[in-house]
Amino acid sequence: SSTRVGRPVKGCRAAVAWVGVSALVIGAGGCSAVGPSYHGPPAAAIANAPAAREAFVSASGPAFSQEAVPSAWWRLYDAPPLDALVKEALGANTDLREARANLARSAALLREAMAQRQPSVEINAAPSYQQLSAASYLHSGYVAPLGLYDVGLSVSYDLDLFGRLRRAVEAASADDEAVKAAYDLTQVNVAAEVGRAYADVCDAGEQLAVARHSLQLQRESAEVTRRLVEAGRSPRLDFTRSSELVAQISANIPQLEAQRINALYRLATLTGRPPADYPRSVESCATAPRLAGPLPVGDGAALLRRRPDVREAERLLAAATARIGVTTADLYPQVTLGASAGSTGALSDVLTRPTNRFGLGIGIHWQANQSGARARIAQANAAAQLALARFDGVVLTALRDTESALTTYAHDLQRDDDLAAAQARALEAEREANQLYLAGKIDFLSLLDAQRTLDGAEDALAASHAELATDQVRIFLTLGGGWQ
Repeated sequence: SSTRVGRPVKGCRAAVAWVGVSALVIGAGGCSAVGPSYHGPPAAAIANAPAAREAFVSASGPAFSQEAVPSAWWRLYDAPPLDALVKEALGANTDLREARANLARSAALLREAMAQRQPSVEINAAPSYQQLSAASYLHSGYVAPLGLYDVGLSVSYDLDLFGRLRRAVEAASADDEAVKAAYDLTQVNVAAEVGRAYADVCDAGEQLAVARHSLQLQRESAEVTRRLVEAGRSPRLDFTRSSELVAQISANIPQLEAQRINALYRLATLTGRPPADYPRSVESCATAPRLAGPLPVGDGAALLRRRPDVREAERLLAAATARIGVTTADLYPQVTLGASAGSTGALSDVLTRPTNRFGLGIGIHWQANQSGARARIAQANAAAQLALARFDGVVLTALRDTESALTTYAHDLQRDDDLAAAQARALEAEREANQLYLAGKIDFLSLLDAQRTLDGAEDALAASHAELATDQVRIFLTLGGGWQ
């Protein structure tokens, strides 16, 4: 009995030895892979052009510095409420939750691709208790029920002599890195949207403060005019015109209040809250966030390394290049080594010589008609060219958007200085006109014109402050800041 049990064990050992020999063959033959090897964007890619890696053309003025862009750019504003909102959004934003789920899915896909390079091991066991049919064995008597079993172990390994599986892992790895870059891009967008919504809240608050102050001054002016009319020193028309200006200023306030509350609703949804649960802590903000010093912008080379959409496009190019090798490997034979061992029979004869089995083999699969494989190679090459074109397009868009944002901000800064000077002159002119009107030296139309000019100048200056805050957020967005 011991002898009969021992011999199949030797067969199992032979199967294991066969797998070991297979591993040695893998090490000897699996050292190259067909298809192009990706070592970075080609030399002709726009990202490698000198002009794409130099300092920005529009960042030569005093409004900008060549320092590196900080990841948490919003901290430059020194606004604790903004810091808290961005932190909350990066943890609870629904877009980021989706992106994190995509990260987990991508990591699982990569593990699946890597698993294809591991030996395939299958174990089966099927014990049963059966009443066999005597007639099926051409037996006229009775066959007693008996216990049967079937157990086995099979191992197979794709030698991957031409790198099909290795290229597939390269492609999956590049896809996974592209998904990580997409997650970083989502963080950039979320941080920018929070910064923009926060700025909109504060901008609307500042414009509301200006409008309410102008309304208060105009109501006081209208009251003075009413008294002058009652005293017979001014015609009734002066009071009517003054009241009309009061109504015009008052009409702007509801729109500004709607802008403010809508921006608060945006902040709520960006931080994963219902609109009704908007952050009350910033509701009273009335000063637009704005950096007084130069904006750190770096250069083109740093931009292309930092922007997640550029990294995502580059990784997709790498994946498309690796898939050329996957399809090219279909032109060559696919060699698989295998070994199996098992035992099948009655439970009473378990693991005896008559019930034991084992096998060793090699499988070669090769598609003789290769027209389909060559067509797939052509598709893969076209897909790689498409990915390169998209990569170049993303790079160009990144550079263009950055230069445009910098140019707009520089000109808006100059416009803001001019508007501030105009507002100061309009304020001085309104004060002088008010004194001259009270002294009876000018008519009410001259005073009304000065008041309207001042009101317009203050509105324009407040709107300019809002635009500058939006410009700064747009610059940090185009620079790709907001992820770590």
